[in-house]
Amino acid sequence: MTLKRTRHLDVYTTIKELVEEHPEYPVNRLCKLGHITRASYYKWKSKSDNENVVLNERIAEKVERIHEEHPDMGYRRIRDTLEHDYDICVNDKRVLRICRKKKIRSMIKHRYNCCTKPASNPAYVAENVLNREFHADNLNEKWVTDISEFKYGTDEDARKGKVYLSVILDLCDKRPVAYVYSDHNDKSLVFTTFNKAIERTPGATPIFHSDRGYQYTSKEFRQKIMNAGMTQSMSRVAHCIDNGPMEGFWGIMKREMYYGHQFRTKEDLLLAIEEYMTYYTTKRVQRKLNVMTPIEYHEMKQ
Repeated sequence: MTLKRTRHLDVYTTIKELVEEHPEYPVNRLCKLGHITRASYYKWKSKSDNENVVLNERIAEKVERIHEEHPDMGYRRIRDTLEHDYDICVNDKRVLRICRKKKIRSMIKHRYNCCTKPASNPAYVAENVLNREFHADNLNEKWVTDISEFKYGTDEDARKGKVYLSVILDLCDKRPVAYVYSDHNDKSLVFTTFNKAIERTPGATPIFHSDRGYQYTSKEFRQKIMNAGMTQSMSRVAHCIDNGPMEGFWGIMKREMYYGHQFRTKEDLLLAIEEYMTYYTTKRVQRKLNVMTPIEYHEMKQ
């Protein structure tokens, strides 16, 4: 009897979802296809609808709260946050319906121009050892890195400038192993970030993947890689997808904390970067991490 009820429950749920998405579908025919009676379906639906109303009201309240705190979130991230923060496990379609009913939409996303101009006279160019194999089962197995530019000040301000942020990501837990910002996009920025990562993870020997920027193709950096016992890997020219996870990180970060915001001073921008890096590492759940934050996934893998 238990197996029969479970089987019928799946049929009831499927019919309900089909009718909601396609109102023109005849219920009688769907019930016949599912080998259930029309009366039993409507009896179940009546009870289910009452329970759903209560649940949807609870979900809608949380969805509005999440959207107010993070207007950049789409319905998929809202669903994951419901599961992670409120222990509400529902599917994407239900959250999407609620968002549409409440007219909740994520902020407009800007396109991120990801490609970096390669060094004109590289001292060393590594093969693309990573080869777009972005999954890593273990910590410190694969690291990716890049530098991105952030501007502050407005046309009316006397002080305008740029900050360059260098980040190294671990492909296992998507956690920033190290990050450093500077007024200059130079070798010192890259070397400092690398040294910081080594200090935090002594003995780590990952595949280290980057683009072909002059900092990464220099003799000095090559020596650092060799001294650390790492395997160097580089993207091909004009193939941004070769460093897809890193480019994806920049796109996410800039959509969520940079685009649509004005930072009048360098101090304002640096504070926003620090706050975002903390948020990304400790609070931003990711579906690829089994709806955990990078730090939670990191602690689980240790």
